[in-house]
Amino acid sequence: MSVALQLQKIRSELPPSVTLVAVSKTKPISLIQEAYQEGQRHFGENYIQELVEKQAQLPQDICWHAIGHLQSNKVKYIAPFVYLIHGVDSLSLLKEINKQGQKNKRMIKCLLQIHIAQEETKFGFSFSECENILASGMLNSLPHVQIQGFMGMASNTNNKEQIRNEFKNLHAFFCKHQQQQPLLQTLSMGMSSDYSIAVEQGSTMLRLGSSIFGERVYH
Repeated sequence: MSVALQLQKIRSELPPSVTLVAVSKTKPISLIQEAYQEGQRHFGENYIQELVEKQAQLPQDICWHAIGHLQSNKVKYIAPFVYLIHGVDSLSLLKEINKQGQKNKRMIKCLLQIHIAQEETKFGFSFSECENILASGMLNSLPHVQIQGFMGMASNTNNKEQIRNEFKNLHAFFCKHQQQQPLLQTLSMGMSSDYSIAVEQGSTMLRLGSSIFGERVYH
């Protein structure tokens, strides 16, 4: 099935409140252009060099999402244009984003990544660490960072109940803090393998790659 048809099919299943980020990592410009022609404007990339190269070649109204594990020394390359950074998983990274935002005279929108999976290999703050950051007032000292919400990746398992519970816990945490901080608008959870469960559990943003573009080509 073509990229355009895949996008049409997925969008027909989603509530209007959910933003679809097409994960275009390792995919050629031609496929991204096909999705763009179909009206897709949000694209996500894991690799910073690839993100920078594609941003320069594609229409300037694309909203680029940095979705992979981001190293502090790479922030400067995307700070001038990135729409949203999904994987903020340390205070040092937050401070670097703020520094680069100041240099570029812009506010950079970010999501705090929460570790909800069973695997140790995944990154992110614990719920209590995230709570401490939000409660400490530390974010007031970072005027070029805007925390828009949270991101979480469920365990890589066939156990749907486990995935459901992990998303459910993150959604409850999001709702609790949204009442206190109305700027928290985005809950990014759900990928190609589990997005229907994520939507059911209150996700407002999906990161879909293979279900739009087909299986990934590895570097």
